[in-house]
Amino acid sequence: MMVQAPILALILADVLTLLLLVPAAVFAAEVLRHWDLSSGHARQLRLEKRTFLIGTALGLVFLAQLAVLPLFVHTVDRMALQIVGAMCAVGTLNANAWGFPALWLRILLFFLAAAWLVLHRLDGRAPSYPLTRAKYALLLAIVPLAGAAAAVQLAFFLRLEPDVITSCCGSLFSQGAESVTAHMAGLPALPAMVALYGVLGLVLATGVVYLRWRRGLVLFGGLSALAFPVAIAAVVAFVSLYVYEHPLHHCPFCLLKREYGYVGYALYLPLFGATALGLGLGLAAALARRDGVQQVLAQGAPRLVVTAGAGFALFAALTAWLSWQSNLILLGY
Repeated sequence: MMVQAPILALILADVLTLLLLVPAAVFAAEVLRHWDLSSGHARQLRLEKRTFLIGTALGLVFLAQLAVLPLFVHTVDRMALQIVGAMCAVGTLNANAWGFPALWLRILLFFLAAAWLVLHRLDGRAPSYPLTRAKYALLLAIVPLAGAAAAVQLAFFLRLEPDVITSCCGSLFSQGAESVTAHMAGLPALPAMVALYGVLGLVLATGVVYLRWRRGLVLFGGLSALAFPVAIAAVVAFVSLYVYEHPLHHCPFCLLKREYGYVGYALYLPLFGATALGLGLGLAAALARRDGVQQVLAQGAPRLVVTAGAGFALFAALTAWLSWQSNLILLGY
């Protein structure tokens, strides 16, 4: 294991998270069984007092989890300098079998934590707390995922050997390979552009429809979820090429490096944030018909829709600008 301060910080964050999530899961099960706001029973009063305290603590934990993902990616990217054959985060993650599973679990945990925060924010806006059951049900799904993410990340760091030769992005994103990433790298630039800006345009259009007529929030969430993989595929297919000004360099992780102005952070932060907000809003809207939270959505959702839309618009504008100012020509030949 390579002992470094960021690695220890990531492990400590997981330990502290699980120390809170495990007892919170026990409380969540009690809420799902006994929560009844119309009841004057002493148990209900106790649940109401505890849910405020636990909800606040969980909010802080999940906010911290939103920061863990970029810290993890930044850490593995910096560690590439110490691993034979690695030139970016891909080489570090490829150093053993646990690297990429740790990343995928981190990404999934990021989105679920963000969705929980959206539900928690909306739930607190209504005196009837209509989303309490839903957010604690989601918590029960998050707890085992957080445990798995912590275990896989620990296994990755424990088995990380700097003297073991690893393969890097040149092989992973090679168009001749048989993998999902290779297929993304092989996508023609023009169809990838049409797909990206078409989907982002639909997301923004549904956001405008919701702001004007208060309809289509579930569709907004669904399109936000669709926009994320389309955007990642577009980054691999053409955005990265324009940034590197090289027709064969498709790596989405090298964008995080200093020599490219850390432009990857400018791309990924609004994309991840907008997707997370869209997913949370879509989930809340799907529950609204059953739990009667339309009034809460009318009060709290518009600002979040605007924020999510701004994130998607920023991503679209930045990818367009990177393509326009590049010296590489992909179209027209």
